[in-house]
Amino acid sequence: MLSHIDNQGNPTMVNVSEKKVTNRTATARSIVVLPAEVLVQLTNGDLQTKKGSVFQTAIIAGIMAAKKTGELIPLCHPLGLDNCNISISLNGQEVVVDCTASITAKTGVEMEALVGASIAALTVYDMCKAMSHDIVIKETKLIEKTGGKRDFKRA
Repeated sequence: MLSHIDNQGNPTMVNVSEKKVTNRTATARSIVVLPAEVLVQLTNGDLQTKKGSVFQTAIIAGIMAAKKTGELIPLCHPLGLDNCNISISLNGQEVVVDCTASITAKTGVEMEALVGASIAALTVYDMCKAMSHDIVIKETKLIEKTGGKRDFKRA
């Protein structure tokens, strides 16, 4: 049975009124592959462009997006996050964006973590596209979630 479809086959929000309040966390990751002509702009662990610090701007954008997930994803519960943290690191040509969201609530924060990582990755693309359009957002995936009916950890 699909959680967002009612008995008549219509879209519906999941009723969480009977769920227990627990501490819930989720971590998602997006990978952005940068070409060499962008990577040459790397200074002190960040990319500097005419628009400013790429990674710092991406972190802010990702946190802002995670906070607005309920407005962006249909039928997603609007949540007041307890915390949202985004870290960005380089692994060769790959920018690794990790977003961890947490809340004490009746529903989880997987979508918030996924939206945060995605928008941070899109912000990296936006701020670097003037240097190259060969930037690729390779993947976005859930890494881990805890505190709900089923915990999950990617191997």
